[in-house]
Amino acid sequence: MEGYIHQLESFGCADGPGSRFIIFFSGCPLRCKYCHNPDTWKMTDGKKYTVEELVKEAMSCKEYWGKKGGVTVSGGEPLAQIDFLIELFTRFKELGVNTCIDTAGGPFRNGEAPDATEADKVWFEKFKKLMDVTDILLMDIKHINEEEHIKLTGASGKNIREMFAYLDKINKPIWIRHVLVPGITDNDEYLTQTRDFIRTLHNVERVEILPYHGLGIMKYDALGIDYPLRDVDGPTKERIENARKILECEKYTKYLE
Repeated sequence: MEGYIHQLESFGCADGPGSRFIIFFSGCPLRCKYCHNPDTWKMTDGKKYTVEELVKEAMSCKEYWGKKGGVTVSGGEPLAQIDFLIELFTRFKELGVNTCIDTAGGPFRNGEAPDATEADKVWFEKFKKLMDVTDILLMDIKHINEEEHIKLTGASGKNIREMFAYLDKINKPIWIRHVLVPGITDNDEYLTQTRDFIRTLHNVERVEILPYHGLGIMKYDALGIDYPLRDVDGPTKERIENARKILECEKYTKYLE
């Protein structure tokens, strides 16, 4: 089996526990207004790799991982290639590698929902199999408000919230990230609602605020794509600290253990 891969990064320190080898998958169903990787949106723009080719690349860096490090898949959206990801992580677990998925949850299909289709159930069984070979997930909360989530990403957040609930149910460790965008997510009411949602979960090891930046603008220009937040500045230090306080970031310290 082959997967479409955007790029490989041999050493990352902000993408899961310890030092990580990062595999950026191609393809994403969301169109987040602040996305800084529009060049990953189209799956077939990626380079084809086999599982063994990726494993060989990753294992060549193993000596730098230490006790906590391992492999993180990011994107794009790794769950958009779930069959390939299952095969890849199964191989890594055979080698004793710590596995992490950095995901927005867009492709998630809740096979346990009362109105689940047969296709939902098939995908969900694959997801359960994937979780058997996944150690931790980095999850985004794009926007807590459904209407605003659709405006921001072009898609509903209902299935993503269901994914959070399922991961809590199976007690799969997660780190939560929230991008702070002035005029969109930098809003005390929405931040409070986000905090209340996080409080319902029992598997959260870390909560991070990621300040918005416009560093991806050059990519949009190169691709001839309009960048909708071109005139938006990053949040102030005061607003970043305010968001960290509301989301109780200092409360979640299990990742330090």
